[in-house]
Amino acid sequence: MSTAQHLATIDLLCSREFPAEHGRSDAGAGGPGYHIAELLTSEEFWEGDGTEREAAEEQYEAERDGLSVLLADRWGAPDRFSLDSLFERTLSGGEDGAGEDIPEPWGSLSASVPDLHLWRVDGRWVALGVSQWDKELPFQLIAVVTEIDPP
Repeated sequence: MSTAQHLATIDLLCSREFPAEHGRSDAGAGGPGYHIAELLTSEEFWEGDGTEREAAEEQYEAERDGLSVLLADRWGAPDRFSLDSLFERTLSGGEDGAGEDIPEPWGSLSASVPDLHLWRVDGRWVALGVSQWDKELPFQLIAVVTEIDPP
């Protein structure tokens, strides 16, 4: 997918109604108040010495950064939003030892995305990030559009 296609997908998500139920769409996943688009997905990393994984991580971060520059021309510089503390909050919390219930899409994002480039646009949040669920699994360049404020 090209940069122009990534921008078109983000524009589509910004204008699209949010789904009533959690599920998959033509662009990725969504639910009440949010869309998550999977813009690029790498290969998996079950074999090798880790150099391919490191190169893919650098490539996906560069893709995110390049797309961020183009979006910054539209909306200004993004905020950098770390999801590490949100993930920690989902793991430990109250007196019963259960983690805090973080609203979607933020709860799911915090499990696989360390940080986001984040803009506030026309009453919605637009974010870019690089996701990886585990070291053997693929990287994904993701775009998020949500009306749900970050916790």
